[in-house]
Amino acid sequence: SVIEASAAAAAAGAVLSDARGTCIKTVEIPEEIDVNGVEPRVGVFVCNCGINIAGVVDVKAVEEYARTIPGVVFSTQNLFTCSQDSQNSMKEIIKENRLNRIVVAACTPKTHEGIFMDTLESCGLNKYLFEMANIRNQNSWPHSNEPEVATEKAKDLVRMAIARAKELSPLHEKIIPVNARALVIGGGVSGMNAALNLADQGFETVLIEKESHLGGMANRLTETIEGKNIGIYLEELIRKINMHPKIEVLHTSLVVGFSGFKGNFTTEILVGPGMYERKINHGAVILATGANEYQPKEFLYGEDKRVITQVALSQQLEEKGADELNRVVMIQCVGSRNDENPNCSRICCQAAIKNALHIKKLNPDTEVFILYRDIRTYGLLEDYYTEARKLGVIFSRYSADNPPRVSVEEGEIFVTFTDHVLNCDLKADADLLVLSAGMVAEDTEELASIVKLARNAEGFFMEAHVKLRPVDMATEGIFICGTAHSPKLLSESIAQAQAAAARAATFLSKSNLTLSAVVAEVDGDKCASCLICVRSCPYNVPRINKDGVSEIDMALCHGCGICASECPAKAIELNWYEDDQLLSKVEALLEGVL
Repeated sequence: SVIEASAAAAAAGAVLSDARGTCIKTVEIPEEIDVNGVEPRVGVFVCNCGINIAGVVDVKAVEEYARTIPGVVFSTQNLFTCSQDSQNSMKEIIKENRLNRIVVAACTPKTHEGIFMDTLESCGLNKYLFEMANIRNQNSWPHSNEPEVATEKAKDLVRMAIARAKELSPLHEKIIPVNARALVIGGGVSGMNAALNLADQGFETVLIEKESHLGGMANRLTETIEGKNIGIYLEELIRKINMHPKIEVLHTSLVVGFSGFKGNFTTEILVGPGMYERKINHGAVILATGANEYQPKEFLYGEDKRVITQVALSQQLEEKGADELNRVVMIQCVGSRNDENPNCSRICCQAAIKNALHIKKLNPDTEVFILYRDIRTYGLLEDYYTEARKLGVIFSRYSADNPPRVSVEEGEIFVTFTDHVLNCDLKADADLLVLSAGMVAEDTEELASIVKLARNAEGFFMEAHVKLRPVDMATEGIFICGTAHSPKLLSESIAQAQAAAARAATFLSKSNLTLSAVVAEVDGDKCASCLICVRSCPYNVPRINKDGVSEIDMALCHGCGICASECPAKAIELNWYEDDQLLSKVEALLEGVL
């Protein structure tokens, strides 16, 4: 997975920390050519993309058509425009023909735009004097059985790209210094692993914990399903944290203020026990605030001491063993997969099976019943489920509309459930009734409000993209790991913590960051201070300044363009997507259909 790959990169980064920067080669970029007031000279490069495009589109016809459009002084085609040979050829063509606007008709800009922008820069052209027509994803692929239609559509797309290219103006990016210190919020296993890896990579790290001690929920756990002692692991991890010269630990600390942007954040913290205020400047943030065990409201929990959770059972087995247990009944999905919390907590099934195996190991004569809705021991955990069945653990399925019933009769606990094999109700007395309680998010509403981060309906922090950016938050420079993100096993939390450290290191390892020039800008003379931009921005960037007009910080702007599209006074424009540039594409499209 992306998380495991990033975790591996973090481990490698720790080993190679002393060698960081020793193999960097500096690329000399020529002085930028001033194109202001110069007539656009457009060069068009049409890509065959092997047979991905040329197998459907008549590339030669598109190339020749582009040459007929006013403003185009050069047009050619390449087998693979992104290849190094084609890039070298493009550089020579740009110089020989004094091209000052470049159009590439090829695949998606998501993957290849940066390559061609670098080529422009190496020729002395501003990288934003570039436009790309996607004639593969938007054309040859969806029209693979319509070559004539695809060819005509390719011409339309190229014509539109040329029209926009002629309206482009140079944009200049801003370079900001990076504070190479990290802040980790949360001192559980995830937070400590993230902090330790960052410190091992050579970055100063401040680890803050709201409690007076480190460890989080892991302090209540005994061992993993594989049999590894969590207490010993935790003790060693805390020792490494406290001994590391690059880690500063702040106990009894709360975040009360947050400002800044990637590479340059400032966090205000109240540090106990005196609760004095401290400001920390840092370049990246890792959220590892953890989660809690759900406290059941059902099945007599809290009313009878013999009704406990899986966490409490693991502690009891560690302290007292299982010699006095004749029968243990476990009920799964307590506090999960219901109207209040529709999600599966993922860890409950393995926790039940882990404790069932432990009971059987301590006292093979103890009967163990696991009443479940679905057993979700994913991956290699399925082996432990199989082992539990072999050892005599009895699994009985129940449905959501017919859950087990718990009662106390003559001082004994009885659990009544429907056996779907026997097709009748069974009633079992139990020495212990163990509830597999789900995991609920830590109370992070105030923190989310201060740092301006999104959470899901259950209170867990949301990543930027579940597949492609699984540890990144929507705000660049802020990352997430562990159960602050979602319920997960200890091993999964550790991997995600290391992945978050790897992602944070991509910021902290740079002395400077280049901010994109594709940001929104406000024309103060047109701004009516209507606050629509303030309300519509998903990143809470626009604000009304002391002059009473909207102001957008370039370092914070994500370039999404929502404010520009919402502004009723047309006071906001998004660089590189200005009105005249977009309208020119629309007009060029209509030329071909009207």
